[in-house]
Amino acid sequence: MLNLMHRTDHSKFRKRHDFVPDFSHAERRTRIVIGVTAAMMIVEIVAGLMSHSMALLADGWHMSTHVLAFLITAVAYYFARTQAGNARFSFGTGKIGVLGGFTSAVVLAIVAFLMAGESVRRLFVPLEIHFNEAIGIACIGLLVNLGCALLLADRHHEHDGGSAHQHDLNLRAAYLHVLADAFTSVLAITALTGGKFFGWAWLDPVVGIVGSGVVFSWAYTLLRATSGILLDRIPASSELPDEIRGAVESDDDSLVTDLHVWQVG
Repeated sequence: MLNLMHRTDHSKFRKRHDFVPDFSHAERRTRIVIGVTAAMMIVEIVAGLMSHSMALLADGWHMSTHVLAFLITAVAYYFARTQAGNARFSFGTGKIGVLGGFTSAVVLAIVAFLMAGESVRRLFVPLEIHFNEAIGIACIGLLVNLGCALLLADRHHEHDGGSAHQHDLNLRAAYLHVLADAFTSVLAITALTGGKFFGWAWLDPVVGIVGSGVVFSWAYTLLRATSGILLDRIPASSELPDEIRGAVESDDDSLVTDLHVWQVG
């Protein structure tokens, strides 16, 4: 005997599985920053080697890791965008951008340690620095960094009728990398100027050490922000769980005994 069951078409009730905001503008600007930064990286490293400037070399090496970090940012955007409708990602692909930000923060922390180590070495094994060439290249590097920061800052602070871009930690990571580069460029110019006019050759590696400390603090802040989301940790200051509990229990017939809230991207 064949049993026939009536099947109802529920397709109109289905929703798209795309929970990721549109970050296409940020993705395009990140690609531009990759090209500009890569070109400047080569110039600074070559100029640093030729002028024997540790500050300039540190800036160039720092910039090389930023190129890697920007590539991570771009790949994260691409993967999150192309897989946004994939139902195998139960809560969407929002955390891919957060994972990209976390990876970039790790790279930034490694750079800080490398900068500090090489700067300490240069304190004890100083080299003759060609100040004029090094200062000129450092100034160009600063202008490039400021331009890239403006490109990324537009989207970093923009809100699409809410908080779509407010929580884009992937872009925040790229933005911090550019700011760190601009900061080390300023330090390099300061150290080179002091060495040229006052003969303070020791200032070059000392500034490298100071810069590495600041860069590491930025990396640590970003690591905390991204790791919390990846591990489904709710910030201690968040009132969202209490608000949800209050809304559910407002009818006096419901009681919430166990509530878990987490951010999906």
